Amino acid sequence: MFANLSGWHMLILLAIVLLLFGAPKLPALARSVGQSMRILRTEVNTLNDGDAAEPARNSAAER
Repeated sequence: MFANLSGWHMLILLAIVLLLFGAPKLPALARSVGQSMRILRTEVNTLNDGDAAEPARNSAAER
């Protein structure tokens, strides 16, 4: 989706973001996005660990 963006496109997008949110709010916005990504990764890892452990539980229950 973003593969066709050149440097000018990214500069224009940055200018629009600055206009919408304002420069003082950008660090808080970036921090919020980072925290959300960290929570998402933790949840995905938890789900993947649960899926990997489930067959072991099922085979133990069959005995």
